[in-house]
Amino acid sequence: MTAREILSPGKTVADSQPKRLIDADMPLLEVLPRLLDTPGREVGVRDGDVSLGVIDQGSMLEGLGKMLAARDDCSMVTVECRPEEYSASHLAHAVEDSDAHLVDLFTVPAEDGMLRVTMRIRSLDPTSAVHNLERYDYHVVEAYGGAGDSRYEGVAFERLMSLQTLLNV
Repeated sequence: MTAREILSPGKTVADSQPKRLIDADMPLLEVLPRLLDTPGREVGVRDGDVSLGVIDQGSMLEGLGKMLAARDDCSMVTVECRPEEYSASHLAHAVEDSDAHLVDLFTVPAEDGMLRVTMRIRSLDPTSAVHNLERYDYHVVEAYGGAGDSRYEGVAFERLMSLQTLLNV
């Protein structure tokens, strides 16, 4: 997804005078840090010399939401590992060895120099994936079942609210 795909409806560059302009083909995940660095939390989008519009916090959040497909058949598992041990393909292999599929994988640095990797796994019960990840020497921090598990819904809501808070800073 690119910047041109998440323009805020009804806003133009002339209306809001954004402090920063970005290219229309910039990937969405590169737009986010630029949006957070601007005082008005708005960036203008241009295609060459033509102004296309503005991205604000609301349109950014909506764009990020479109990138994460809603699934009722998934569970969440979070592991920690040292950066030199991190391998997305190794994690995917561990998950797929449990007859589940890796849907999403998000990596963030943890406070103690470790990497925290949150995975959405296509299985309502993450137990077998957790056992495999531990067998592959990953430290499982959290695991929540799918749609019927209220812990999963709470974590999803908490993470969405964290993102909203980050955008509102």
